[in-house]
Amino acid sequence: MNNTVPEDGEQLRAAVRERYSRSVGSILTNQSDSINSCCSTPPSIQNAGDAASTGCCSTDCCSTSQADPITGDLYNAAELGTLPIAAVLASRGCGNPTALAELKEGEKVLDLGSGGGIDVLLSARRVGPGGFAYGLDMTDDMLAIAERNRQEAGIQNVQFLKGIIEDIPLPDNSIDVVISNCVINLAADKGQVLREAQRVLVPGGRFAVSDIIFQGQIPPALRSDLESWAGCIAGALEENVYRQLLQQAGFTDIEVEVTRRYTLEEIASGGARASISALNDEERQQTEGKFVSAFIRARKPASQA
Repeated sequence: MNNTVPEDGEQLRAAVRERYSRSVGSILTNQSDSINSCCSTPPSIQNAGDAASTGCCSTDCCSTSQADPITGDLYNAAELGTLPIAAVLASRGCGNPTALAELKEGEKVLDLGSGGGIDVLLSARRVGPGGFAYGLDMTDDMLAIAERNRQEAGIQNVQFLKGIIEDIPLPDNSIDVVISNCVINLAADKGQVLREAQRVLVPGGRFAVSDIIFQGQIPPALRSDLESWAGCIAGALEENVYRQLLQQAGFTDIEVEVTRRYTLEEIASGGARASISALNDEERQQTEGKFVSAFIRARKPASQA
C-alpha cells in the first residue's frame, strides 16, 4: 500500500476496502481455530453461547478480536451468547454502542459501517420484533458475512444495505437511532457523514456512536500515513472539532464520554507501528495517551423536520 494521506474520499475508501477484505479470510479461518484450538470442542458449535456453555468463554477465547487492544473485550458473554462465532470475530469496533445507546422496543436503528453485523444483530434483539435494525457497509465480503450471520442467528428484523456512510440510502426522517462503531473516523468527509446521519433521523432522534478521537494535535507522521487512516488512527478528530461538526450538522445535546485510553504501543499494534517508530521524543510525548475511544451522543432537535 502506498502510505500517503488520501487525496479524496474514494482513495480512502479503497484503502479501507482493501484492509477489511483482507481480514475476511482470517475471520473464516479463525472461526474454526477459535472453536478447535481455544475451546477444544467440535466444529458443530455454531455460536459464542455454545462456546460459553463449554466453559471456555473467557476474554482470551470468545471476546471480539481478543489480541487487539482497541477492538478486544468490548462485549460481555450475555451479549455474545446468541451470536454466531463469525459475527464476533468480524467485529472491528472500538466500543459497544448498543449497550450505551439505550435502545427501546419498537425503534428503528441504523448502524453506519456495520461490518460483520454484530451491533446490528444486538440492536435487533434490543428493539424487539416491533423494531428494525439496518446495517450499512460498502464492502461486499463483509456484507456477505453479515447476512450469513443474520441467517445463522435466525433474526428477521434486520436488513444489510450496500453503500457509503457519506450517502446513506434511506429516506429523510426514517430512523430513531444512528449508531456506529469506530467507522466515522475512517471517512474523509466526516461533516458529510454527520449531515447524512442527521438527515435520516426522525425529529428528536438520537446519534449514539463509539469512535476514536484525539485529545490534542496528531503528529504529521501519523496524519499522512494511509495505513493508519485505514486502521482507525490518523483519521481521528480532535474532540472539540468533533463537537463543532456535530453542531454544524444541526445536532444538540452533545456529550462525549471517554471509554478507553491507549498507549503508544497499543496504537502501534493497531496498524501504525512504522509511523509510531518515526516519531521524535517530543511527538511521542504529545501522542502518549491522547488517542481514546469515546462514546458520543447527540440529538436531532424535536422541532426539526
